[in-house]
Amino acid sequence: MNNTLRILISLLILSLAIYIKISDFKIVKQMQLKVFDTFQQKYPRQYTDQPVKIVDIDDESLEKLGQWPWPRSIMADLVDRLNKAGVAAIAMDIVFSEEDRTSPKHILSLWKKEDKLSYLLDELPDHDTLFADSISGANVVTGFVLNNDISSKFAQSKAGYSYAGNDPSPFLSRFRGYITSLKILEDAANGNGALNSIVDDDGIIRRIPLVLITASTFVPSLSAEALRIAQGASTYIIKTAGASGETSFGTNSGITSVKIGHLEIPTDRTAKLWVYYTRYTQERYIPAWKVLDPNYDLSHLEGNIIFIGTSSEGLRDIRTTPLNPAANGVEVHVQALEQMLTGDFLNRPDWVHGAEIAMMIAVGLTLIIMMSKLSALWGALFTLLSLGGSLAFSWHSFLEYKTLIDPVTPGIAIALIYLSESLIRYISSETEKKQVRNAFSHYMSPALVEQLAKNPDSLKLGGETKELTILFCDIRGFTTISEQFDAHSLTHFINRFLTPMTTIILDNKGTIDKYMGDCIMAFWNAPLDDENHARNACLSSLKMLDALVELNSRQEEEAKQAGRKFIPINIGIGLNTGSCCVGNMGSEQRFDYSVLGDDVNLASRLEGQSKTYGVNIVIGENTKKKIEDMATLELDLIQVKGKTEPVRIFTLLGDKELKISDNFKLLSDDFNKMLHEYRLQNRKKSKALLRSCKTHAAKIAAINIDGLFELYEERIKEFEKNPPPKNWDGVFIATSK
Repeated sequence: MNNTLRILISLLILSLAIYIKISDFKIVKQMQLKVFDTFQQKYPRQYTDQPVKIVDIDDESLEKLGQWPWPRSIMADLVDRLNKAGVAAIAMDIVFSEEDRTSPKHILSLWKKEDKLSYLLDELPDHDTLFADSISGANVVTGFVLNNDISSKFAQSKAGYSYAGNDPSPFLSRFRGYITSLKILEDAANGNGALNSIVDDDGIIRRIPLVLITASTFVPSLSAEALRIAQGASTYIIKTAGASGETSFGTNSGITSVKIGHLEIPTDRTAKLWVYYTRYTQERYIPAWKVLDPNYDLSHLEGNIIFIGTSSEGLRDIRTTPLNPAANGVEVHVQALEQMLTGDFLNRPDWVHGAEIAMMIAVGLTLIIMMSKLSALWGALFTLLSLGGSLAFSWHSFLEYKTLIDPVTPGIAIALIYLSESLIRYISSETEKKQVRNAFSHYMSPALVEQLAKNPDSLKLGGETKELTILFCDIRGFTTISEQFDAHSLTHFINRFLTPMTTIILDNKGTIDKYMGDCIMAFWNAPLDDENHARNACLSSLKMLDALVELNSRQEEEAKQAGRKFIPINIGIGLNTGSCCVGNMGSEQRFDYSVLGDDVNLASRLEGQSKTYGVNIVIGENTKKKIEDMATLELDLIQVKGKTEPVRIFTLLGDKELKISDNFKLLSDDFNKMLHEYRLQNRKKSKALLRSCKTHAAKIAAINIDGLFELYEERIKEFEKNPPPKNWDGVFIATSK
């Protein structure tokens, strides 16, 4: 796939991510909010004592003063006591929508008609009137609830409203009906506020509206109205984007803040305050019965804003917040008001949404450019860095500036671009390998061609079982290397690698079974007999490594001339000897001369283990027995993937000349001793012998098995931390092919 098409697909994916952001899908929104919740849970607002308290109609107060609803005369006493204490405002988190049934005029209807009793009760004051009188003498805010039921009732508006900038009406939460307190109580109060808490789709309260709207009438929330009354202010000033000093980027993006008295409260575009919660503390609460106790000193409440609400198990208004799944409803209002007083706000300004889209575009384009230049590994690391950076930036903004920046949609953009780029790379790599396979599948060994020419009747399905030595050879990190080339150059590269390797195999009586992209599969002792098949396979493997040195030298020189990075070719070879089925296999229309069998699969597994053990050639035990005069080292007793029985594996390091050298003899003896002590779990002796092996190996210029030593050093260290069972049989179980 050409680079232009790849970039176009990535840009399309980025556009999709931006569309997801703009569309504000519910599931994405919930993910965003959950991240913001996590931030609060990790770093909640710290509680400091503020002049805001809750007079709590708790279970103890109900036990002392009687069941709810209390007579309004008790509520009147409660207001009087607080008023005498000099509180700044009293906010009712209760709607008194019905007349007091304990008032004298309602009590009389429960009894038989008695003139004397009627006369006496008529002389007694009405409880609602008493309550209204107490309210009129104090700074009280009554409460009402907004709903969407069409109602003839309207909550009284006690404040004026003005706005700076564009009309805020379209952005406010809109309702059609009310549940109000009694008119006598509303008339007596200085303020009147909505008790509504706007919950998100998951039922969590994260924001409190400061101003709402019904028809064309603005109404304040309970906490906003309490703050207004406490300051003696008369008007709310609603600022929208485009007002003096407010950033709008040329758009009518909504409300930015609400000014109440001398305090300006930042809000989202719908006039909602993001509540920065503290954990629950009893310091906010004063039981109602204590306030009514004449002996209780209320002087510490002077100048405080008091909310009257309930935490009673039977009465309480349960709300879910990011920090508490069962918070008292009144506490939500109080925590919002605390923020207004301390100025410790969470901010998500109106411009953030546009800034997040701009950030997505910048990060997305950077990722697209970098992914086209980086290898698969570095591309993955850069993607992880981008994801981590997005989250870290959001967390930093929260910690340092209390600004809520969405890390979710940028993360989605990054993930989608990476996945699309990885898929494109995978498809491109597979396409390139397929092209290589198709090009070379037409070639057979000269020996097989000669046999077929002499005996055309052999072109039929079938085969025979005989002992073969099978070779698998694969380029390590082929995908990384292939990324440097276009299709034509990659084909040329593969040809340059396969040609000398194939020549060596054929010159040593081998048969090419197939080419699988960058992998060569070959075998010896068929179709022509070769009694030295194991030796010839091993000699081929050693010569292939020698030829690779020369090939890498030419590749390095060409890379310098082309101005590209040189990546040396490294190969892994697996050899195994055993009984296999060999013959023409396939369909009536097309077949290949190939081998099948368990020992073929083992040869493939051994090639895969060459990287694990840090050697170039891994051979099976049967092969090793047939080349006793060549230089080999036992690697391990291993249970390869797909096998149930362990096999002993070896590495081939050289020919007879290396075998008889003094340094190799010392290396071989010490390495065998090391394996013996390792399997007996004598780790101290193993480490000492391993050090000796490294010393001997360093004196042999023709070999490099540092990776093998590092493997056993790591295993010994791991066994020191997590020893295997005492009955361990020394078998290593491979988890990969």
